[in-house]
Amino acid sequence: MTTVNRLRPRRSCLAVPGSNPRFLEKAQGLPADQVFLDLEDACAPLAKPEARHTIVKFLNEGDWTGKTRVVRVNDWTTEWTYRDVVTVVEGAGPNLDCIMLPKVQDAQQIVALDLLLTQIEKTMGFEVGRIGIEAQIENAQGLNNVNEIAQASPRIETIIFGPADFMASINMKSLVVGEQPPGYPADAYHYILMKILMAARANNLQAIDGPYLQIRNVDGYREVAQRAAALGFDGKWVLHPGQVEASNEIFSPSQEDYDHAELILDAYDYYTSEAGGKKGSAMLGDEMIDEASRKMALVIAGKGRAAGMRRTSTFEIPEA
Repeated sequence: MTTVNRLRPRRSCLAVPGSNPRFLEKAQGLPADQVFLDLEDACAPLAKPEARHTIVKFLNEGDWTGKTRVVRVNDWTTEWTYRDVVTVVEGAGPNLDCIMLPKVQDAQQIVALDLLLTQIEKTMGFEVGRIGIEAQIENAQGLNNVNEIAQASPRIETIIFGPADFMASINMKSLVVGEQPPGYPADAYHYILMKILMAARANNLQAIDGPYLQIRNVDGYREVAQRAAALGFDGKWVLHPGQVEASNEIFSPSQEDYDHAELILDAYDYYTSEAGGKKGSAMLGDEMIDEASRKMALVIAGKGRAAGMRRTSTFEIPEA
């Protein structure tokens, strides 16, 4: 079985209605790391059957170079899910990276999708296991079961927070998706985001924040995105081209931090080597670095490399 790629860049995850050819065409030229073609909320029930075929056409004929290609199917409680998966994967499997499953409530829903994907791959002669799964947590039951969900299949690449349905499911007193509810002086989303993040990190998965629906309020988007980025999330959904640049910037390290991380890695490699004195810790300027420093630097450097950043400084071996 092929191993999925859990380290794809996902700073910006662009939602595109699968029933709108004009949007599907435009999305190919936007600098989003990931594009997901939506068969769920963005498609009216009567439009879903035709949208499946539209998505297959655009996956096979479009130019998605440099983008992770994802399709969000409908959730397992609907009548559309199995046909979504069969039509899309049979029709465009080699040009598809992941299936996103919304409203995941327990591990068995992931197992069911994994089994269906395996059946299709074997039937069609595709690589078995290459197509990943993105699991979207959108209600209290899903959050309670998020650890089991994160372990349910080797195909899982990301755990995603779906704020709109989640807010409704717990009766949160707010109509602005992603904004803090009135009357609560702290961050109402902190527990939810951290629980998703812990489940993701414990299983070497990415954690993705969901959408911000006030699409013309870029400042509001930035504020919400910075909260998720500060905690350690890997990216956030974007619903409008104007949000893409902000998301890519917020979920990338600054140039200064990226350069510093690369310097730490180079310096640690040198000082732990024979030539550097086989030291367990050493000084880099005024800063002491050790194995813990290296691990932290690996995270920042990895994000910078995934974002295509180039370092602007080099480590110089100190003179004896």
